[in-house]
Amino acid sequence: MKIASHLEEGRFLERMNRFAALVRLGGAEVVAHVPNSGRMGELLRPGATVLVARRGPGRATCCDLVMVQEGTRLVSLDARLPPGLVAEAMLEGRLPELGRFDRVRREVRVGQSRLDLAAEGDSGTIFVETKSVTLVRDGLALFPDAPTSRGARHLLELRRLAEDGHGAAVVFVVQRGDGERFRPNVEADSTFAALLREVAGAVLVLAYGCRVTRGEVAIDRRVPVEL
Repeated sequence: MKIASHLEEGRFLERMNRFAALVRLGGAEVVAHVPNSGRMGELLRPGATVLVARRGPGRATCCDLVMVQEGTRLVSLDARLPPGLVAEAMLEGRLPELGRFDRVRREVRVGQSRLDLAAEGDSGTIFVETKSVTLVRDGLALFPDAPTSRGARHLLELRRLAEDGHGAAVVFVVQRGDGERFRPNVEADSTFAALLREVAGAVLVLAYGCRVTRGEVAIDRRVPVEL
């Protein structure tokens, strides 16, 4: 997926709340929207180099905080990207584990939840929920980094769909290049981790890593899942 906006470099100063951060940009301090409700404390440290995308008028914030530099590596922070990344890869046939599809619908209402994708094609129909992963420790990608009751609800909806005979999958998208394997983060949310292991017999559990540059974020490899 190409990054449509020109990205400007700034310095992270502080997290004001879940969705706002103070950033030094071009000699001024500005408030940037953080499109990710995760804590990301290991990434968003004072002085960290961040990349922001300017947005139009009429918003409370002037820009979106979309990437952070960790050493020589760029990490994509935008939790809105994974559904598009997975849909793009599915339509291009780069995720054979999910099947072959020629149509992907976004934001599909199912029960009490709204799932990210419903894909249709030669392989039938499969409902897919994606999760953005930014936390990696020594090659181990972990999700979540904070408790997620919403994530647990999605897993239950996927299991119900599977029990009704539909295809169902949860896809963890590691938005950085150093994730070598994936595991649910028991320390952050033991309930989610236990539920993921429980539904894995019915729901397909997959993880993929990404290539991240200033101009593009794209799924480029499958990551082993350890449950």
